Amino acid sequence: MAQMHIGEALKQFLNKSNLKSGLTAIQIEDVWEEIMGKTIARYTDKIQIINNTLFVYTSVAALKQELVYQKPKIIERVNEAFREKIISEVIIK
Repeated sequence: MAQMHIGEALKQFLNKSNLKSGLTAIQIEDVWEEIMGKTIARYTDKIQIINNTLFVYTSVAALKQELVYQKPKIIERVNEAFREKIISEVIIK
């Protein structure tokens, strides 16, 4: 049996489990203000990731419209922040 570092073992476990998207969503919430700015972060109600799709929930109609136009930029910024392609689509609700 090959030895591996605990960090690598945890990474492999998360990749095989359904926990990774939940943890990634929590990590995105932590850096959402840094990625998108204070105003957008303040009016974002919830962030969720399901199958590489980022769901952004807000009750502010003007923000919804603005985020729809920014979808490609959101994908780029989130993936850049995590240094890997974790989302490929954004849905604004």
